[in-house]
Amino acid sequence: MSIVKPFRALRPKPEYAKEVASPPYDVLNAKEAREIVKNSPNSFLRVNKAELEFDDNVDQYSEIVYQKGKDNLQRLIDENLMIRDESSCFYIYRITMSGKSQTGLVALTSVDEYDKGLIKKHEHTRPEKVNDRANHIEYLGAQVGPVFSTYRALPEVQQVFDKITAFTTPVDFVADDGVRHELWVVSSDYLIKEMIDAFDKLPHLYIADGHHRSQAASEVCKRVKENSCCSCGGVNEQFGYFLNVIFPDNELNILPYNRVVKDLNGLSTAQILEKAKQKFDIEPHNGNVDPKKLHTFGLYAEGKWYHLKAKDGSFNPNDPTGSIDADILGANFIDPILGISDPKTDKRINFVGGIRGTQELVKLVDSGEYKIAFSLYPTSIEQLLNVADAGEVMPPKSTWFEPKLRSGMVVNLLNN
Repeated sequence: MSIVKPFRALRPKPEYAKEVASPPYDVLNAKEAREIVKNSPNSFLRVNKAELEFDDNVDQYSEIVYQKGKDNLQRLIDENLMIRDESSCFYIYRITMSGKSQTGLVALTSVDEYDKGLIKKHEHTRPEKVNDRANHIEYLGAQVGPVFSTYRALPEVQQVFDKITAFTTPVDFVADDGVRHELWVVSSDYLIKEMIDAFDKLPHLYIADGHHRSQAASEVCKRVKENSCCSCGGVNEQFGYFLNVIFPDNELNILPYNRVVKDLNGLSTAQILEKAKQKFDIEPHNGNVDPKKLHTFGLYAEGKWYHLKAKDGSFNPNDPTGSIDADILGANFIDPILGISDPKTDKRINFVGGIRGTQELVKLVDSGEYKIAFSLYPTSIEQLLNVADAGEVMPPKSTWFEPKLRSGMVVNLLNN
């Protein structure tokens, strides 16, 4: 079973949704966020990334930054830009990009199920990032950035979605990036029960994006229990759930997550290609290489593209993690040839979301900032689910989900 719980959301009034809802906090740096709020002073970035209000000398994890986020959230409420629903509801959130839509449920999901592994994850978390988001939740008394989750598509869930989305949505806007966002409010007791019953048929949910936010919710729950006179119920119950948007797996869109490296580890391009021939079939290629199938790669260096194909025997096709292209490239090229064994911490490597295209790789290498770039075929959602089911961890930076959820569309208040 998968527990989903309705709640009284704080959300923008429909007429203000476009100007309030913002990109998530972790896809922008402070400088980029400042540029957005220049033209959108009511942007939710002021809540979710309040360091933009200060100069770069201020620690983004300091109390004054969290307090500013809290103050900015209160301003949106005081100025009647955001309102809270009178009763507990579910919400249906649809995102459409380039004619392709994904429709999911906005609900609260159980911290206890997450802690027990019934809500499955595929990524390690970094303590400093978890602590940041946990502090943010505690200071604001709210969960403002939803976790992005998925499930193996089930007809019973889709039927409830179809009933709800047959009605006109009160929130419908196209953001500046051309992505359309729609939100339905589900207040009917009958439909709420249907939704709960449908999700009860799902054995597991899977976190697609938002591992630090879900772990932060778990951390806050632990803190509250430790500081409370009892271990369950009462004041703690509201902290036993976290904000989640849950989409069926057959609607999700994963783009490639490409790589760029700053140096050639003391080798020439010719030497690198010669070494790589042990594990890859390599051919020169005219024009950018956008891999069209699994286990194929593009390599760009010194103004030239090469097409690479992993040789049979260079990886285990039955290994859920080891058969993912990011792992194949890392284990057979980036680590043994370029000397980068930990891509999460090594400053010589960087990652480029596939939405920027292979032209961005050309730009970065031609600028001289990087010496070599790799284009990858996108990881499939089935591969991700298989890794999670096996209790394993995805290779770093192996999935780029697009489009992104907008923060501020729906907020879960914890303290009242």
